[in-house]
Amino acid sequence: MNTSLLFSPLAIQGVSLRNRVVMPPMCQYASDECGQVKAYHLAHYGARSLGGVGLVIVEATAILADGRISLADLGLWADDQVAGLTRLAQAVSEHGAVPGIQLAHAGRKAGKGVQRRVAPTRLAFSAEMGLPEELSTEEIKDIVHAFAEAARRAVDAGFKVLEIHGAHGYLIHEFLSPLSNLRDDQYGGSAENRRRFLLEVVAACRASIPPEVVLAVRLSGSEYSDLGYSLGELGEVCHDLYQAGISLLHISSGGNLPAQPEVWPGYQLPFAQAVKKAVPLPVIGVGLLKSPDFAEFALREGYCDLVAVGRALLSDPHWAIKAAAALNAVLPVPAHMARGLQR
Repeated sequence: MNTSLLFSPLAIQGVSLRNRVVMPPMCQYASDECGQVKAYHLAHYGARSLGGVGLVIVEATAILADGRISLADLGLWADDQVAGLTRLAQAVSEHGAVPGIQLAHAGRKAGKGVQRRVAPTRLAFSAEMGLPEELSTEEIKDIVHAFAEAARRAVDAGFKVLEIHGAHGYLIHEFLSPLSNLRDDQYGGSAENRRRFLLEVVAACRASIPPEVVLAVRLSGSEYSDLGYSLGELGEVCHDLYQAGISLLHISSGGNLPAQPEVWPGYQLPFAQAVKKAVPLPVIGVGLLKSPDFAEFALREGYCDLVAVGRALLSDPHWAIKAAAALNAVLPVPAHMARGLQR
């Protein structure tokens, strides 16, 4: 009998996950300048699904060519990118995991080689990145539309969970943060104005996809600066997202400053717990959660509802299978595969 919470099923807005193990989006830099899916992506993500993960979220996928973190990122800015992503979604779903994808714009952290780097304010992330150009109101509207079009294409490709990237110092996070948003128009200044761009993106995406598709947002729970937004303000953002139709939140931290925080297993879980207490939505927790026992602990103690396993899944595509065995849970694989593993 399965008594593991980590390997218990979960339904989110009608999308059923076989367990609470999430492969979070992790850039692979394995595409080409056209943003197309390669054989590597099919093998990489398919292996984690075959390895027992419940939800596989494909890496940050650019909604515009100039919004890429690198020129080797996957893209969703053109209709001819849908065919490859359809094969990728199938590679994930045919082995039992739910296919998800992260929609992203890198903003002032766009990679070397993009034609135009943009941001809410003309402030560089670092000397190496260089100064971005400040977006006009009209350009902001164009990017909102680009997010919606990318969401539509993702659904056409077969993805069941769409995650809007609002964390790690990329464009949406840049708008949310007083560290990077010094605008004096309707997109800057007050906390309400700074979250306007995110809420417009959410509204546009929600309107462009079917109601049964899960729309999620990833946020940084802390900016590791006294000048950044507070955890209380983050809770207000999450409340607005809940009202806007978001069904899942994914809480990480940092990324809007070059400084690196001190890290340890579970260091980001308190941010996820604070969000979980603020809104009645399922929350993904993350942060060096490579121990099956610790992942189980995070769920049982109410820090989060799902656990994102990043580095451990990169090094071992069968992490979920081994975790299930360690927790005496039913192996999350087809019966024909389980027979061989149980010998």
